[in-house]
Amino acid sequence: MNKFNYQSIYAPFFKQFIAIKKGMGFVPLQTEWIFLELDSFFQNNKIKIIGITKQQIEEWRATRINDTSATIYTKYSTLSQFCKYMCKVGHDCYIPRLPVTPKNSFTPHIFTNKEIEEIFQACDHLQLYDKNLSTALFMMPSIIRLLYGTGLRISEALSLENRDVDFNKCCLYIRKSKNGEERIAPLSATLVNVLKEYLQYRNQMPVPLLYDDNRPFFVSPTGSSCIQGTVYKWFRKVLTTSGIPHQGDHKGPCVHSLRHTFAVHSLVKMAKSGLDLYCSLPLLSTCLGHKSLKSTDRYVRLTAEMYQDLLKDEKGICAYIFPKTNNITNNGND
Repeated sequence: MNKFNYQSIYAPFFKQFIAIKKGMGFVPLQTEWIFLELDSFFQNNKIKIIGITKQQIEEWRATRINDTSATIYTKYSTLSQFCKYMCKVGHDCYIPRLPVTPKNSFTPHIFTNKEIEEIFQACDHLQLYDKNLSTALFMMPSIIRLLYGTGLRISEALSLENRDVDFNKCCLYIRKSKNGEERIAPLSATLVNVLKEYLQYRNQMPVPLLYDDNRPFFVSPTGSSCIQGTVYKWFRKVLTTSGIPHQGDHKGPCVHSLRHTFAVHSLVKMAKSGLDLYCSLPLLSTCLGHKSLKSTDRYVRLTAEMYQDLLKDEKGICAYIFPKTNNITNNGND
């Protein structure tokens, strides 16, 4: 059964809006969940007339007493976009104002080099204690190294198809990104070897059409696509084995911390090689798939805080390009 089986009077409009998003290259899973909540609200309140009103929005907001300010902001943003869409297709709707942007003092966990080594070792020694053909265990050593070595988001890594991995040119083609923009991610020689070793074992599985260009690169032993939740589960076990505390409740460290670590470690490596941050930051921003340098500049601050002596000569540049801020206003999911 489709878990996004909308049934309210707005069901067809929800579906049309999502189809437009997907047509533009976005993967609006969060939007689909928000629409499911709104769909339930409209059903429960027996809304039969098309046209979202201010009163309806206020009544819906009153039901969200357990949502955080960041969650409420995200939901209002989606609702505002949807109401604007409804107006454009000829149905008058009240367009809610966005709440004040929530300030978030979130500081991502940056793994040390030693922790990264321990994580790799733990991945290499994972064991399966029951018969589970849908397990993602055998791909963990390669996908964790890939996330750290390229800074990919987990969704981007799991969306890779066979055609997207080019060993001859040592790169990956990212076609399904958060921002809906395609990009190329470089592969080091060691990462190429890691992925080739993974393929050596993967291709021994008796799964039909496993080698087709448009089939997933990372698969379970049944040949099916792997889901993010499975990778999260195994990564928590890896953290436990490595002696790295997992705080939970979005406090990390988590799989996404590998992306943050890649960014900081890359800046450190480029600084040690003598590359000016003025030149290295746009390179990192492009590699991470950020739309602007604004999303990348916080990594300069993190690097400066963690490696003060290394980046002391760059302070003039950083101060000129990036004005000081008191805290980081980002939820860590860029």
